Amino acid sequence: MGLARIFRRERLDNYLQSDQHFAKTMTAKDLMSLGIGAVIGTGIFILPGTIAAQYSGPGIVLSFLIAAIVCSTAAMCYAEFASVLPVAGSAYSYGNLVFGEIIGWVLGWALILEYVLAVAAVANAFGAYFKSFLAGFNLNLPNAITGPYDPAHGTYGNLIAILVVFFISWLLNRGMRESMRINNAIVIVKIAIIILFVAVGIFYVRPSNWQPFAPFGSKGILRGASTVFFAYLGFDVVSASAAEVKNPKKNMPIGIIGTLIVATVLYMLVAIVLTGMVHYTRLNVADPVSFALTLVHQNWTSGIISLGALAGMFTMMVTMIYSSSRLIYSVGRDGLLPKFLGKIDDQTGTPQHSLVVVTIVIALLGGFVPLAQLTNLVNIGTLVAFLFVSFGILRLRHLPDLPHNTGFQVPLYPYLPILSGLLCFYMMLQLPAETWIASSIWFALGLLIYFGYGLRHSRLNDQ
Repeated sequence: MGLARIFRRERLDNYLQSDQHFAKTMTAKDLMSLGIGAVIGTGIFILPGTIAAQYSGPGIVLSFLIAAIVCSTAAMCYAEFASVLPVAGSAYSYGNLVFGEIIGWVLGWALILEYVLAVAAVANAFGAYFKSFLAGFNLNLPNAITGPYDPAHGTYGNLIAILVVFFISWLLNRGMRESMRINNAIVIVKIAIIILFVAVGIFYVRPSNWQPFAPFGSKGILRGASTVFFAYLGFDVVSASAAEVKNPKKNMPIGIIGTLIVATVLYMLVAIVLTGMVHYTRLNVADPVSFALTLVHQNWTSGIISLGALAGMFTMMVTMIYSSSRLIYSVGRDGLLPKFLGKIDDQTGTPQHSLVVVTIVIALLGGFVPLAQLTNLVNIGTLVAFLFVSFGILRLRHLPDLPHNTGFQVPLYPYLPILSGLLCFYMMLQLPAETWIASSIWFALGLLIYFGYGLRHSRLNDQ
């Protein structure tokens, strides 16, 4: 088995045939709900304050705008792929179709890292937030069940993190139609709470707090943009649902690009109001939004913000667990992981086996393992996928066996895809050295699994 074999490409009709068993129930509204659920989390209540204090000042508004423009280049590449290749698996499947199996596997392995670590870390944080939320009602959970396994500090597992992961998995297993109704409702609550903060806070804005607008200069605004760039990551999970979408050519671009637009507007509104309420020099605190509301004696609103944070984390976990199960299904479908993972239940139209495996892994990580030092690995996994998807557009347009010119198309081709790929590579270079070392170990492990198991069991061997 030489280079020609590992770079052999999968056929689109095989994917379409395998994925036809999914129930196609999702609309553009559902896709935007999924995307907003993934992108808008607790960060919207933290980042605008801390980044303003450290780097950008009130110019944080421009930092969010610049980061959104950078992200939009990758978003448009995803939108083109998702509209013309409506298959499960997101960047993993795109890599298999345009570059070959080995690239698809690397992208899939990167996305497994992104999805599993991200949702495990959020589950961990959800447990801590929920504990403090209950404490506000004088309901105190035993310390032993509220943290990762650390007997020296009296914690043996985060029970809330484990329970919320299993609850979300149970919801998703009932089918996407019911899951989306609940997810959509919670996303609406989350957006309503953000708008409530803006509506209340705007009455306490003092324009003098916006002076100086860029205390650290343009360099500070760009530094802020490179930091808040990661707040937009998550819109790519929308593409994982392509096989379950009604009219993907129309709805996938709306879901992906619409997510980015709504997220940008919300981030900028919060940033404008927050830096207008409180001078940026006072916002380097753990909870700047709650801090600002307390300063203007709106303590009741501060409690609602905590509820918004919980809602943000919940919808993020719904999206990521959903996307993880579809990704593992796709890899199992191709035989690169055990094939039972690539089965779809006839009654619910969901990949139950992959959902169960993902749930157990995430519950164990979120409930027992401290993950604070691993969150940068989420970013590098995402950026690797962004990089290949961006340059993949150049190849997609020139492969005669794949459709093109049939759905959304990236404008300014080929310049914008190239720019997107270069920007993603630049963002990867901004990550610390320890992140590169840890990710190298992860990818080396992935290649061992591919050459030791996946290559021998791949569905491509049967063709």
